[in-house]
Amino acid sequence: MEIVVVVVVVVVVVVVVVVVVVVVVVVVVVVVVVELVVVVLVVVVEVVVVVVVVVVVVVVVVVVEVVGLVEVVVIIVASVAVVIEVAWEVVIVVGLLIAVGLVVIVVVVVVVVVAAK
Repeated sequence: MEIVVVVVVVVVVVVVVVVVVVVVVVVVVVVVVVELVVVVLVVVVEVVVVVVVVVVVVVVVVVVEVVGLVEVVVIIVASVAVVIEVAWEVVIVVGLLIAVGLVVIVVVVVVVVVAAK
């Protein structure tokens, strides 16, 4: 009789541990996938902005070629400033996403560990 009780307890503990591990892995994978999707979207937006800025700069350079070199330099500097500003915003967004993801992972692990006890 005691052996049956021990076997049942061991089986229940193993099942609980497996379920906890699966839940943690699923949550971590979901968080990572969501972060990757957002990062890819941000990178796509960044690439589009850079392409648009480059096209605008090329068009402006061709159009104002007769006006003079000073205006062209001013336009290029302004375009580079826009690209730098967008890149900085991307860095901030990605950093925040990583921080939120880590917090979610820690909270899930803590909740699962507390629930397992």
